[in-house]
Amino acid sequence: MTTKDFRFDQAKAEPHTRRNLLFAALGVLIMVVATTVGAAAAADGRDDEGDDRGSYAIGLWGDLPYSAIQETVGVPNLIADMNSQRLAFTAHDGDLKQGSGSPCDDALYTRALGYFNSLKAPAIFTPGDNDWTDCDRPSNGGFNSRDRLDHERQLFFSTPFSLGQRRLRQEVQSTPACLGVSGPVPCVENRRWSLGGVTYATLNISGSCNNLCDTAPDPDEFAARNAANIAWTKDTFAQAKARGSAAVMLITQADPGFDLSDGTRAPLRDPKTLAETDGQPDGYQQFLSALRDQVIAFAKPVAYVYGDSHYFRIDKPFLDSQGRRLENFTRVETFGDNQANGNNDVHWVKVFVDARSREVFAYQPQIVPGNRTAVPQP
Repeated sequence: MTTKDFRFDQAKAEPHTRRNLLFAALGVLIMVVATTVGAAAAADGRDDEGDDRGSYAIGLWGDLPYSAIQETVGVPNLIADMNSQRLAFTAHDGDLKQGSGSPCDDALYTRALGYFNSLKAPAIFTPGDNDWTDCDRPSNGGFNSRDRLDHERQLFFSTPFSLGQRRLRQEVQSTPACLGVSGPVPCVENRRWSLGGVTYATLNISGSCNNLCDTAPDPDEFAARNAANIAWTKDTFAQAKARGSAAVMLITQADPGFDLSDGTRAPLRDPKTLAETDGQPDGYQQFLSALRDQVIAFAKPVAYVYGDSHYFRIDKPFLDSQGRRLENFTRVETFGDNQANGNNDVHWVKVFVDARSREVFAYQPQIVPGNRTAVPQP
């Protein structure tokens, strides 16, 4: 029998055969349209209500800009690099400037707003100590820290939407559980959203002992915000369980320290009891204890994203009370810093997210070609 014998003659086909072909073609068309719509939803950052668990990518950055050259060259290069890639959203994990020597004036926040709104993808932000807690340092202008946080709340968090050229609607911690200049205020900087079967949340946890040390400690402000952060964390995991989320990602600013391994970058603490051992005021133990309980109970992957310590790393430093590693917890510390020797870590972290995969998150550092210093781009 020759190849010709297998050819299909449509003109001689029976009517039901032609109908079957038509239905098959329509089925293929519907599948293509559904796939395209699902991909577009992920790219636009729309909440998929857990129905579409396609893969997508997000961008993480923070502790930037820390110098004039980063403001004018480094960050614009980084934003252009992010904009050249298809991202569902981006997240800046705090610190809009260096810790000392530059004022926390209104121009600082206006510049940052310009950066965020130049990003094509939805832009998420959580405050850092350099842009509010440490603003009371004389070298930063001697501002009132609560006033600066109130200003950030008004400028960056006045709506239930993200920043960026495309906006993502978020759930807001709207109860007046935090403190501002005039008294209790909503913790509007704490946000939550879901995408592709994963639950995300931001938490206002800052450096400088979470506002318990440095120039003008504020125990009352800390206590209110700490309780709000713990409540938001517990509610985030409860919602993740109710939705059947495959993973949770928390985005915050401070490096709370998890163990005794690196006192140059984080508070030293007993990894079993989570008690700080270096004599500094501990603004993180209560939160870490609550977080550990939630991570263990959730069992699925949990990513904890922050900046603060200026050292890119992805590892698993969290232990249970018996000293056993929490296998489902991953620390993600983003790039960011400025060195007198000219090295500038103005780079970002790309995270591939797929709720259908076992670990859900896969991490890839993005070294911005134009921001390389020690080894120029080839």
